[in-house]
Amino acid sequence: MIRPLMLSLAFGVALGLSGCGRETGGGEATPPEAAGGAESRRTVAVIPKGTTHVFWKAVQAGAEKAGEDLGVETIWKGPLKENDRAQQIQVVQQFIAQNVDGIVLAPLDSRALLGPVREAADRNIPVVIFDSALEGNAGEDFVSFVATDNRAGGRTAGEHLAALLEGKGKVVLFRYLAGSASTTNREEGFLEAIAQHPDIEVIVENRFAGPTAGEAQASALNMIDKLRQADGIFASNESATNGMLQALTKEKLAGQVKFVGFDASPPLIEGLESGAIHGLIVQNPRRMGYLAVTTLIQHLNGEDVEQIIDTGAALVTLENMNDPEIKVLID
Repeated sequence: MIRPLMLSLAFGVALGLSGCGRETGGGEATPPEAAGGAESRRTVAVIPKGTTHVFWKAVQAGAEKAGEDLGVETIWKGPLKENDRAQQIQVVQQFIAQNVDGIVLAPLDSRALLGPVREAADRNIPVVIFDSALEGNAGEDFVSFVATDNRAGGRTAGEHLAALLEGKGKVVLFRYLAGSASTTNREEGFLEAIAQHPDIEVIVENRFAGPTAGEAQASALNMIDKLRQADGIFASNESATNGMLQALTKEKLAGQVKFVGFDASPPLIEGLESGAIHGLIVQNPRRMGYLAVTTLIQHLNGEDVEQIIDTGAALVTLENMNDPEIKVLID
């Protein structure tokens, strides 16, 4: 089950978790000394969707490691919660006004952030989009898109859940937030995979978790009757998975229903070990942050960059979680 996704992950796993090396999808970024001397130190703004999830802390570590390796100052700033579009737009506009050399952005809304990104381009401030897609075209509206292949990750989740259910049963899709391109792609990929199994019925596909684990738990508990009917559940991001896990535990359903989530954090790994979770699609956020910054620096140095860079993902189960190539992703 994990091999197709692991192909894109094999190149750079060590980079992603140790921060070593300087690979990007298109080669090494030229150090500043080779592009005009150490005195031309650049400033790059890195703007995540939010700042509370474990995922973003790993992205920050990767971005800061890239800055350290390349002699670039990275400024990390984003909204607290992942549904605050107005605050994220304000942060982008703040960095445009400061005339930073470049911006690395994970847009929490695929449409709402397109205007600010175009505004940056008009001011000759290049933008690399990472984690979640933006409406617009890589190479035109922004430099590059650095992310997991989220649709493929969702399909892997669906295939894994279908295998756990032996091709029959009732399943619940627990969505994240409307407007979030990354999770929407995961959710659509999941539904594509489930559609290949006519004996599996999706009994819920339009319930949204909200931006925090607490809100996700409340949303899950509000559909407890459907959860009691379900044979399988898929949650499409860290906070949705965490909130669903808390709800299932509270209602003594944990372990009784097959549960697949997306992303990893200590509570989710504990859930995997206890049997409450039966699979996690895990990204490489540290590598994502590293490659996003190095890709921007390549562009600023006048180098060609790939317009789409896949940072990889893998299916983690109780059976493979101690494999070396998997263990580095969840430690």
